[in-house]
Amino acid sequence: MPFDRFVQTGRVALVADGTDKGRLVTIVDVIDQTRVLVDGPCSNVMRKGLRINQLQLTKLRIKFPHTASTRVVRKAWEAADLSKKWAETQWAKKLDNKEKRANMGDLDRFKLQLARRERNRLRTVAYKNLKAKAVRTGSLFGKKSIKPKKATKKPARNKKPVNKSAKKEAKTAKPAAPKPAAAKPAAAKPAAAAAKPAPKK
Repeated sequence: MPFDRFVQTGRVALVADGTDKGRLVTIVDVIDQTRVLVDGPCSNVMRKGLRINQLQLTKLRIKFPHTASTRVVRKAWEAADLSKKWAETQWAKKLDNKEKRANMGDLDRFKLQLARRERNRLRTVAYKNLKAKAVRTGSLFGKKSIKPKKATKKPARNKKPVNKSAKKEAKTAKPAAPKPAAAKPAAAKPAAAAAKPAPKK
């Protein structure tokens, strides 16, 4: 998002330092790069020059001519109902609560402690109830409730009929004896080896 709080005529600011700290003013004119002329006719701030680093710019702005008089500024302030708009902002509510706590006494701080304790107790009870409900419904951490699946029977396969008596006979039948191996014919010896020469005398 682009920056939209500029130092310009009509910009409403909160004084953050000095004698007028915590009061609303509006910028009437820019004196130089570091100082502006401000006026707060409805917040009891007289027209004077302030440093820019003493101001905290808000998102509110009223329209009036450049270097307008205090009477014109007051008229534009009241026409825009600026005080009511500022009181409705979160910024103003935080400052109001901060001021109230600074002005609290011992009894007020004790009452605040008891109120916080009761608030925390109620918050814990509500959290536990919601958590238990989420666990029961199965929606804890954003998960949807899981429904149990119905048991479905698978269709039986078409099996071929088996003859049990034939199986038993095959198991009880003795295995056939192995056939004896045929004897191999002896190889014929060569004639030269069979006829031995006669010894010489």
